[in-house]
Amino acid sequence: MFLLAMRSIRHRPGRFLATLLSAFLGAAIIMTFNSMHDTAAQDGVDPTSADTLSTAAGVVGGYGTLLVFFAVASTLTVNVRQRAAELELLRCSGATPAQLKRMLVGEAVVVALVGAALAIGPAVLGGRALLEVFQDSGQVAGSVDHSFGPIAFMTGIDITLLASAGAAFLAVRRATRGRERRGGARKFLAYAALLTGAASVFSTFVFSATDAALMAPPAYGAILLSVGFALMAPRLLEAVLDRLPLNGASGWLAVRNLRERAGQLAGILMSLILFTAVATATLTMQAVESDAVAASGLTKSIEAKNLETLNFTVVGIIVVFVCVMLVNSLYAATSYRVREFGQQRLAGATPGQVLGTVGTEGIVLTVTGVLFGTLAALAGIIPFTVVRTEGALPGEVYGIGLAVAVIAAVVTLGTILATTRRTLRTPAVGAVAVAS
Repeated sequence: MFLLAMRSIRHRPGRFLATLLSAFLGAAIIMTFNSMHDTAAQDGVDPTSADTLSTAAGVVGGYGTLLVFFAVASTLTVNVRQRAAELELLRCSGATPAQLKRMLVGEAVVVALVGAALAIGPAVLGGRALLEVFQDSGQVAGSVDHSFGPIAFMTGIDITLLASAGAAFLAVRRATRGRERRGGARKFLAYAALLTGAASVFSTFVFSATDAALMAPPAYGAILLSVGFALMAPRLLEAVLDRLPLNGASGWLAVRNLRERAGQLAGILMSLILFTAVATATLTMQAVESDAVAASGLTKSIEAKNLETLNFTVVGIIVVFVCVMLVNSLYAATSYRVREFGQQRLAGATPGQVLGTVGTEGIVLTVTGVLFGTLAALAGIIPFTVVRTEGALPGEVYGIGLAVAVIAAVVTLGTILATTRRTLRTPAVGAVAVAS
């Protein structure tokens, strides 16, 4: 099966590009920040600088691990689903489910290893740039030199390989097991994330307004709530579709397509919900904190500067990474529909009508993801604002929330429409014949 995996990669490398890109970016992020551990461990680094570097590596390293898993899982899920006919042919030829799992996991590990190896050079450059950011803000002494050592190298390779292998195993497991069993496990994890997130949010009221750790409970609570919503993505999409007043042929067809593909679109909605919640919650709470410090006339401490730098860095990473996840997932999911688009055109639909249907689908996906991502963010923002300023809904959330929604809409609609236009260049008869 390992030889079969290598042969599959060698003969069809294009199908693994999205997974390779996700593994490459994930490994680069993990190595970049974990190189701060190597830098902090050098002789002669003062305690303040070492603490700043270690905190950055620990916090962002955890986010990086989660992002790698979600990114690789979303691309591999689409890959496995698109190869359903190939996998069924292998099963009919005598391959057992265990052998298919080993083949797909082997493919994922090989691709992840290549991606992680390619990420070493960019991670070294990224680590040096990150260290300069900390030095320019006065959080790390200028005499500290960057070090890319065993911690960065081993964590980048190990985490990327484990995340890829685990994501591949779950993807093929979902493809071969019954829907009811999958639904039960997903529902349990979703409720667990929602309950834990709610508990974290409510624990905000235990802290005082000046507590240095005040931002942590609502931020983690918002993230956990967004994870819970993300795991419930198919059900949330169906709930939104039941309440949308979509009329006309394009609207009716878009609703029908989305209902049939609700489970397949879970990865895209996960990305949208997580991106909206994390970006909105983190940036808004940081803006509230900065405005509160400015209003008090106090100077930010080193710890406050560290937290601010981490917040902006984390959000920046999430924006880039989730945008890549969205583009990968949307491109793969849309380009796979070439036969469907060809059949619609043979039935009398014009290219404009196909684009209109796909655009409506993109709008519904964006609205659903932004809506529940915003709800998760507000669940953390409001308690934080109440404790920190005695207000309720901060004014900063409107501008930040609008900017996040615009980015989500541009990435989602831009990718879907651009991919559809490219697909429609293939003549309808040829599209149906080639995809059959």
